[in-house]
Amino acid sequence: MPSAAATQKDRLLAYLTQHELARAFELRKMGISATTISRAVEAGDILRIGHGLYQAADAKTDLHMNLSEVAKRAPKAVICLLSALAFHGLTDQLPRKVWFAIGAKDWTPKIPYPPIRMVRFREPYYSEGIETHVIGGTKVKMYSIPKSIADAFRNPKLVDRSVAIECLRSALEQRKARPGDLMSAANAFGAGNLMRPYLEALTSKG
Repeated sequence: MPSAAATQKDRLLAYLTQHELARAFELRKMGISATTISRAVEAGDILRIGHGLYQAADAKTDLHMNLSEVAKRAPKAVICLLSALAFHGLTDQLPRKVWFAIGAKDWTPKIPYPPIRMVRFREPYYSEGIETHVIGGTKVKMYSIPKSIADAFRNPKLVDRSVAIECLRSALEQRKARPGDLMSAANAFGAGNLMRPYLEALTSKG
């Protein structure tokens, strides 16, 4: 008959196999003690990748894993701008920080890891155009392709115009968004006049 500690370790490893990331309070709710967690870290079975955040030692590295870490630490965070554009496969640029938006009056989350770049969006820019993606077993809120491209054009101080145009071109060439949907999002989110000439130029080719 397995000991209580062994049973806790089995549950710990099984959970991390399914979810890849786990917060300490999630594990405590499952009846897994801090001692079991510490011993698993010491044994090299799991990794402590941040304060109260754990990952299986043999977990495959996901380029987007940092997005799920932010989602776990800041439930109101919505992945935006460069991070969203990279996730959607619209740019080759991989941001060194996780870009996310919160509401204009939301509390600033404390996230010691991973490196972050937080922006505040007022309404309707914050609450609309959100999708949910599952990354490493974690639900991550993220702006859609049309919304992300509109935000890129709307915020030239945050996203270089050349990057915004590159993402617009990629979305069209890869058929990840229809011209009408892109233009509707641009109009809805304050980037219609900025994006229209580029969209017209790209769609008139050929």
